[in-house]
Amino acid sequence: MRARRLAEVPDERAQHLLRVLVNRYIREGHPVGSRTLSRESGLEVSPATIRNIMADLEDMGFISAPHTSAGRVPTIKGYRFFVDTLVKLRPPRETEVQLFEDALRDSDPQALVLSASNLLSAMTRLAGVVTIPRPAQTALRQIEFLPLSNQRILAILVLNDRDVQNKILHVHRDFGEDELRKAGNYLTEQFGGSELDVVRNRLIKQLRDTRESMNSVMLDAIEMAQQAFETAESEGEFVVAGETNLMGLEGMGGMSKLKRLFEAFSRQHDILHLLDKTLNAHGVQIFIGKESGYRLLDEYSVVAAPYEAEDHTMGVLGVIGPTRMAYERVIPIVDVTAKLLGSALNSRN
Repeated sequence: MRARRLAEVPDERAQHLLRVLVNRYIREGHPVGSRTLSRESGLEVSPATIRNIMADLEDMGFISAPHTSAGRVPTIKGYRFFVDTLVKLRPPRETEVQLFEDALRDSDPQALVLSASNLLSAMTRLAGVVTIPRPAQTALRQIEFLPLSNQRILAILVLNDRDVQNKILHVHRDFGEDELRKAGNYLTEQFGGSELDVVRNRLIKQLRDTRESMNSVMLDAIEMAQQAFETAESEGEFVVAGETNLMGLEGMGGMSKLKRLFEAFSRQHDILHLLDKTLNAHGVQIFIGKESGYRLLDEYSVVAAPYEAEDHTMGVLGVIGPTRMAYERVIPIVDVTAKLLGSALNSRN
């Protein structure tokens, strides 16, 4: 019996074969056999050697064998190694970059976002998503509390003069309307106009430093505010274009999973949470299959990048498609689009 290879990283020859296998599978969508690899790799080795290398790659978890085929396909680990180490990126041609620039000449931010999503979809033949630009800061303008039943209250937060968030808080007792009105007035007076991060820090400091000298209204107000501000932020949204591009593509998990993905596009929350992981990243981020942390996206890949304006990250854009996507082309397109969208937003100022 052949001994299992202990190395965690394929040697140079195995990496070359893995690159050929992944590229072939992305292009054709069929499991790749040793005969095809021998023909396309350009390596002057015997078919037996090719089979041994493929067996080693399978032992290391980079490829797997579907039950119905003697060929091999990349695993999530194989795709990850490919995009991190082996992929040869194909940047857009000058004529394509000019097309991007022409498409992103609108002066209205909403129109720019729509143009960017359409551009991503058209250039990749996948679904293009772009989050709406977010303000550089999120400030509290007003907070109100309304009583509900069963020791619950409704917190109403007004942020940046226009964003309204409603949050249900669970409290230690029932409160009357007058108590809640006083609590809301106190918090608005103390913290109105302050950035949310500043508000959170001041709340913690007040509880730590002056808890003993607070009256019951102040103490209850600050404890409710802490709960209300735990997840408060300027809630984002995104536009998506090209969802129908995903219909009929191999590797999308069937119509039932595709339907659930379309529903997630409508709900937005889960997709936004994933895109937000890229907000503070540098450059293009790639989530392959289960790496996203969302079961809904187990069979998809997300290629995303933040876009910046006024030296501030305004949002995220990217594409969603099958794990079997043309990463060498998609990655540069996402990168260029993020840079050009940021430049277009900057030019408005």
